[in-house]
Amino acid sequence: MFTLERGGILITPNYEERALEIVQQVAPQRAISFVCDDFKIEDAKEVIAEAYKAEETTKTLILGAKSFTIPAQNALLKILEEPPRNIVFVLMAPNKSTFLPTIRSRLTLHVEKEIKEYEKLDISLRQLDLNGLFTWVKANDRLKKHEAKELIERLFHHAVYSEGLVLNTSQLEGFEKAYRLIELNSRFQSVLVMVLMNFLKEAPRGR
Repeated sequence: MFTLERGGILITPNYEERALEIVQQVAPQRAISFVCDDFKIEDAKEVIAEAYKAEETTKTLILGAKSFTIPAQNALLKILEEPPRNIVFVLMAPNKSTFLPTIRSRLTLHVEKEIKEYEKLDISLRQLDLNGLFTWVKANDRLKKHEAKELIERLFHHAVYSEGLVLNTSQLEGFEKAYRLIELNSRFQSVLVMVLMNFLKEAPRGR
């Protein structure tokens, strides 16, 4: 269970708004926000420096971003495992897959429930052919990391809810692998081809 007193990981699409809310909730105690689009090693060093400033009362450090680089997460591992006295960490991102397993193992994790509304994608996975596959990949191959993850999430939602497909093991594993490859900075064009290749044959229809 996530509580502000103990901190942890909060998965929320509204991390910027939530950061402001947390600052207000913990007042009059101090809370410092480190919110950006892409949390990098430089940001991690700034957080660590702030964490080691002596505090007489609890200070909450809020780290929020669409993506956290692997070097930044590795730099935070030790201080998250053994935080300085009176320091509480709250890490926020839109997707659980943003964080390395080593980070998730050190902090409690809470996913905020939200009914997302996705714009309809201009692709039919049920009738996908090679020409349609490569046309769609070409139209979506220049995305930033967080945009690439979001498109994979939308594609999964489109397959299951918009087209009513029952995904087989290969298709499910393709989506899961895509998140890992994007985090490792793999070329998104190749990642998207990998996911879509699993749909060239019609998936079983939902009941």
